[in-house]
Amino acid sequence: MQPHNETADVFSKSVPTGGHTSTGTGDGSASRNSAARGTETIECDICVIGAGSGGLSVAAAAAAFGVRVVLLEKHKMGGDCLNYGCVPSKALIAAGKRAHIMRSANGFGVAPQDPSIDYAAVHNHVHSVIAAIAPNDSVERFTGLGVHVIESAGRFIDNNTVEAGERKIKARRFVVATGSSPLVPPIPGLDSVPYFTNETIFGNQTKIDHLLIVGGGPIGVELAQAHRRLGSRVTVLEGAKALGKDDPELTKVVLEHLRGEGIDIREGTLVTRVEDGGGTIRVHVKVGDKEDVVEGSHILIAAGRKPNVDDLGLDAAGIRYDKRGIKVDNRLVTSNSRVYAIGDVIGGLQFTHVANYHAGIVIRKALFRHPFAKVDESVIPWVTFTDPELAHVGLTEDQAVEKHGKISVLRWPYHENDRAQAERITAGHVKVVTAKNGRILGATIVGEHAGELIQMWSLAVSQKMKIGAMTAWISPYPTLSEVNKRVAYKFYAGATSNPLIRKVIGLLAKFG
Repeated sequence: MQPHNETADVFSKSVPTGGHTSTGTGDGSASRNSAARGTETIECDICVIGAGSGGLSVAAAAAAFGVRVVLLEKHKMGGDCLNYGCVPSKALIAAGKRAHIMRSANGFGVAPQDPSIDYAAVHNHVHSVIAAIAPNDSVERFTGLGVHVIESAGRFIDNNTVEAGERKIKARRFVVATGSSPLVPPIPGLDSVPYFTNETIFGNQTKIDHLLIVGGGPIGVELAQAHRRLGSRVTVLEGAKALGKDDPELTKVVLEHLRGEGIDIREGTLVTRVEDGGGTIRVHVKVGDKEDVVEGSHILIAAGRKPNVDDLGLDAAGIRYDKRGIKVDNRLVTSNSRVYAIGDVIGGLQFTHVANYHAGIVIRKALFRHPFAKVDESVIPWVTFTDPELAHVGLTEDQAVEKHGKISVLRWPYHENDRAQAERITAGHVKVVTAKNGRILGATIVGEHAGELIQMWSLAVSQKMKIGAMTAWISPYPTLSEVNKRVAYKFYAGATSNPLIRKVIGLLAKFG
């Protein structure tokens, strides 16, 4: 669920209390005087602003090592991932998949059935999943771990002090982990109609007749498929290419599948304005030189994210930032050497696991002064949780050619896998890019459980392994993971017809 939980649990039996109140003279008079003035000063080693996944990971790990930690959160513990992002979206996707299985069982000799969907019950399912995970991220749990949790917004008032409500926090190091929010583009007329973002759509409890989605990135296409499978008509409006940041060879498989399920995906479609159609929402679009109008019952804005940098007092602390986020170096240090920034708030790859990766780097730097702890984005994987899934790590084919020149591109299709045939999940393939010497540079997978299958390639890329290592393990039969081994053998395919190798085999055969 949340990686920081494992880190915290390892050390949870020997955790001290959190930050302490500054007492000045030691007799308590300063503390009493500050209380009388309504202001309390807290001194600590690390102050974390934001209790999303990255902030929680830093807080739990630091407290586990006996460090005095103050954690500030102005809204919900767990941040976007738990409350509005990863967790509810995957729960909704799971509900949609169950409905799809009922409709598509005929290939197994099971009569297909159009499911009756209780939308309030789907909503309850989504929020019960959130509720099941929430205790891991709760104030009570982190207080128990020794973290001083303050439920208030934090704002820098100078380069080493943050104000939170009636408290001032002075820390040896600060970590800004405030995440990001939905980017709502300035579309004329949008404010005249009700619209969803990822922060509000999971509160819906009724059937959506026709959902218009502005944005064809991972959030847009994931929610498009989930709602389509739950009985809605869905139209996706994307100004450029849908899933444009991934390898087009593999995104093509995903988009064809989504269109096959009845999702209308319109690429190269610019939204020019929105208006209330009296019971419908009318979206005016432009495709090249042509204009059109698309009507739907509801609209979801999934046009990207913006970093949460407002009202943090960054200028007062001498922290450089712009609309793309807080500026950091490869050690995640800001222009104020006391302050780190991690996760979505620095822009770049905006994933929960990236925030946790950043948290690990900060812990190594802030606590242990590790000289080589720095960000390496080339080892970061990601997954789009459509059906089929789309997963990637390392360099794409184009990036590998640009960086290394001559490369090898290996592919293996799902339909050559016996487990995939047995379960009728044959759409998709594995694509691996290697250097001339066989070093694994990157991998992309489209197909069932791609997010699980990419794990091996993530390890391989991070450890700079060569392709031969992917042939040296034994895969249980019949499993989908065999595709990873079979694609690796493709690197050596030419060896079977190599005249020299055949001659050596023949020579050795003469010795009996």
